[in-house]
Amino acid sequence: MTYEELATYANYALYSAMGVLTLAMLAFAGYLAGLMPARSELKEARRDAEADATPDRSLVGAGTATAEAADTVESTRPAAPAPRRAVGRGPVDVDRDEGVSAGARKLGGIAITLTWLSTGLLTLSVLLRGLSVQRAPLGNLFEFAVTACLAALIAFAVWSTRRDLRWLGLFVVAPVLLVLGVALVSWYTEAAELMPSLQSYWLVIHVTVAVLASAVFFIGAMTGILYLWQDSVERSGATSVLNRFPPARTLERLTYGLHVVAFPLWTFTLIAGAIWARQAWASYWNWDPKEVWTFIIWVVYAAYLHARVTSGWSKQRATWIALAGFVCIIINYTVVNLFFVGQHSYSGL
Repeated sequence: MTYEELATYANYALYSAMGVLTLAMLAFAGYLAGLMPARSELKEARRDAEADATPDRSLVGAGTATAEAADTVESTRPAAPAPRRAVGRGPVDVDRDEGVSAGARKLGGIAITLTWLSTGLLTLSVLLRGLSVQRAPLGNLFEFAVTACLAALIAFAVWSTRRDLRWLGLFVVAPVLLVLGVALVSWYTEAAELMPSLQSYWLVIHVTVAVLASAVFFIGAMTGILYLWQDSVERSGATSVLNRFPPARTLERLTYGLHVVAFPLWTFTLIAGAIWARQAWASYWNWDPKEVWTFIIWVVYAAYLHARVTSGWSKQRATWIALAGFVCIIINYTVVNLFFVGQHSYSGL
C-alpha cells in the first residue's frame, strides 16, 4: 500500500468518524430532550410554589382549644413520606433518570456507544495519517486540530466510564464535530514531510502535551459554561432541563478539577517549547507571536486558579476568567496560526 493510499484511507476514516459523531450528537440531543420537564411536572411545581406562598387561613383567629385539637388529630396520623421535590425549585441532587422515558435512557446509552465508535474511527484516521507521512501527525494546523479532537473524545469517553456524563455529551460532541468540519473544509493540508526545524523528537513531546492540555481545557470550558448557566437557573428558581443536571456546586468543582489537571500540562508545554526553541533557534525566547500567546494563556489560567482560592472572589467571576483563557487558546490556534507571521508559522496554509 502506497503512502498516497494510506492518506486516502485516513480521510475515509475521518469522514466515517464524523458521520458516526453526527449520529452520537443527535442521540445526545434526544437524551436531553427526554430530560425536559413534562407539562404535568410544571403544573405540579406551580401548585407547590403557590401552596408554599399561601398562608393557611383556616386557623387564623382560631382559639387555643381548636389548635390543640388539631395537634392531637395530627399526632394520631401516620407519618407521611417526604414529598418528592418538584422540578425547578432550586439546587438538589436528583436521579437524572427519574421520570425519564425508557426511550430517552436508551438514546443516552446509544450516544455513548456511538461516541466510542467515532473515537475508534478517528484514532484509525490519525494513525493512517501518521503512517502516510512517516512521522507523528502533528506537523500542521489540520493535523493538530484532528489530533486535539481525538484527545477530547478520548478524555470524555474514558471519563464516562467512571461517572454518568450523558448530560455533557452534546456539549462535547457538537464542538468537536464543528472543529473537524472546519479542519476539513478550511485547514486541510496534503500529507507532506516536515520542514527542518520541526524534525525533532521535541515535536512529539511538546505538541502532544499541548494537545492533551487543550483537550482538558476544552472540557473544562464546557463544564464552566454549564456551571454559570446552572447557577443562574438555580438562583432564579426557574424550571429547566438543567434541573436534571448536576447542581451548580458540583459543576463548579468539576470545572476546577479539570483546570487543575490541565494547567501543569500547559506549564510543561511552555517550558518544553522554550527548550526546543533553544535547540532550533539558539534562544529560549524569541518573542514570537505563538510564544507570546502561549504565555498569555498560561497567565490567564494562573489568574483563574489564584482567583478560585482567593477570598473575595466569587466562583462565578473566577469561572469567567477560565473561559477567557479558553478564548485565548482559540485565538492562539486560529488567528495567530493563520494571520501572524513568525517562527511558528506551521499551519501549512
